[in-house]
Amino acid sequence: MVSPFPEPGFAQSLRPCRRPLALLLVAVALSGCSFDLGSLMPEKEKPQQESKPATADNAVSTGNVSEAQSHTAKAQALAKSGDTTAALDEFNRAVALDPYNAQALYGRALVYQGNNEHDLAIADFGAASGLNPQKVEPLLGRAISYLAIGKVKEAAADLDEASEADPHNAQVWTIRGQAYERLGDKTKAAASYTKAVALRPRDDAARSGLTRVGG
Repeated sequence: MVSPFPEPGFAQSLRPCRRPLALLLVAVALSGCSFDLGSLMPEKEKPQQESKPATADNAVSTGNVSEAQSHTAKAQALAKSGDTTAALDEFNRAVALDPYNAQALYGRALVYQGNNEHDLAIADFGAASGLNPQKVEPLLGRAISYLAIGKVKEAAADLDEASEADPHNAQVWTIRGQAYERLGDKTKAAASYTKAVALRPRDDAARSGLTRVGG
């Protein structure tokens, strides 16, 4: 069976740091990005789905779920090989078959993000986050796209939630520091950078940020 979310290397192969972003700050933050979604709940275990009555409008057949997983696995392989156009087609097929396939939604969001299509990425990250509440990866992905299009307050809100969900995630703290630095809140920025450095002492982005805000 396909794992519920992309393998760690998958997100790295799609990370937007391989394409120029509009904001240098975000590019620096993404230089070490690595998402591991293996701990996220499989779709069939999500309480959101279980709480919805099966109707003609939202019922997804077992066959569709299985086929969607196959398309998702193929999309991941294509993305890793660099063929993101074909990967996007496969993710689209997976989502069409199973709109609750958070793995496909997240993978498609990474492709959109890598193509600088941040509005589309934000929508898919949001959908994946709704299916996996309090999971860091979709929140972090959406925050990165928010930062890329200048929606810093929205990014900070996602990063606040992500830092509560996983206080040991150094990347969350680094990017949170950058968000609050851009908002002019040096106190929260310094606190975030300090936590990032404590967790990952060689995090140059966090160390530089800490110097900038006088931490």
